[in-house]
Amino acid sequence: MRPLVIFLLTVFLSQISVAQSDYNVCSQALELCPNVTISVTNIGANKTVCPGCEDDFNFCFTANNTIWFKFTTNTIGGAVQIDFSNLVFQPGFEIGTALQATMFSASLPCDPASYIAVGNCVSSGSTPFSLAATLNPSTTYYLVVSGESPAPGLTTPAECTFDLTLSGIGVDRAASGVFITTSDTSICPNELLTATASLSACPDSGTYQWYINGELVAVTTDSIFQTSTLDDGDVLSVQNSCYAQCPITITSSGVTISVYPLTVNAGQDMTIHPGESVQLNGSSSSATFIWSPAFGVSDTNSLTPFVSPEMTTVYALTATENGCTLQDQVVISVASPLFFPNTFSPDNDGTNDTWEIIGINVYTDCFVKIFDRWGQEVFQSVGYSSGKEWDGTHNGNPLNEGVYFYIIELRNAEEQVFNGSITLVR
Repeated sequence: MRPLVIFLLTVFLSQISVAQSDYNVCSQALELCPNVTISVTNIGANKTVCPGCEDDFNFCFTANNTIWFKFTTNTIGGAVQIDFSNLVFQPGFEIGTALQATMFSASLPCDPASYIAVGNCVSSGSTPFSLAATLNPSTTYYLVVSGESPAPGLTTPAECTFDLTLSGIGVDRAASGVFITTSDTSICPNELLTATASLSACPDSGTYQWYINGELVAVTTDSIFQTSTLDDGDVLSVQNSCYAQCPITITSSGVTISVYPLTVNAGQDMTIHPGESVQLNGSSSSATFIWSPAFGVSDTNSLTPFVSPEMTTVYALTATENGCTLQDQVVISVASPLFFPNTFSPDNDGTNDTWEIIGINVYTDCFVKIFDRWGQEVFQSVGYSSGKEWDGTHNGNPLNEGVYFYIIELRNAEEQVFNGSITLVR
């Protein structure tokens, strides 16, 4: 199947509100983002006027209680407009009721000697108004806003809460987007799916956040995501951010994945004793399946064969359909019927003359070691049958009565180890 490509629309913030203290001085000028309305205020703002200080300017107004903003034009430049709306002035006796504002460039940030006014300058904006200018590309500009200066009958500069919106071809951005290419959209169960995300018009991108059915499942620094845990109908999407300044979040449309409905179940794990048989209880949606390993299986092409393992064995049921292969496993454990006598009497009376371990003969590769109470090894054997059982001697010499200690390694699939003590009685 051909890979599926899904495109995405860019998502913009609509309106935010920022505390005045964050932009009371030029060095903390608030970044204006294209086509985003922000709510701001100059209530409580002050001015910094001294020779060479940030408020040492004289446009069509002088500083009173300034607040500061900045923005950067795009690589094309052109017409830019800043709209002032929803002006709400602080009421009070002898307080101004108008805003003053202008845009300017500054070759040296916040150095009034380098300020160059651009566009119009407003000295008495009491109702919604705009600033406009045609600006150079890839350049940072500043906006300074102040309250109306005291005049006859006014003792306090205007304080106002208002909305700002920056727009125009000089700051507009190309529509950013992200799309996903998948290795396929119809897969087999547990098949590894590879998804690749591609960005368009997205500088300064961040990490890729991958979602399945709207739930975050992975964060990657590169554009590739792989998973083998998808179910039929799962929807895969990806999210990223663009632009270091005024970031925007972009999200892809969802890719719906179809998973072929092949099922297989090898049944529940079971435990048997040596020499016993047990019936496996497999199931599958496919008519084509096989058990492995085949040794000891009564019919590898039956869902319910009988098995007689001599040791713990893992049986796999593999089903195939529509080019898909799926496997499940069942463990048949062979219980250890071992019995370790804690005493024996090697007195040559024909009864209990050797240390006989019940059931050990099944483990032909077992390793048996016996020690005296001082830790000296007195017996060892690989395999432990009737001809190899310990008779209470060491190098052919009878050992004294007392307590001895054993370590037995079965060397089976579970790597079982047993240890304990034996009392030798004469």
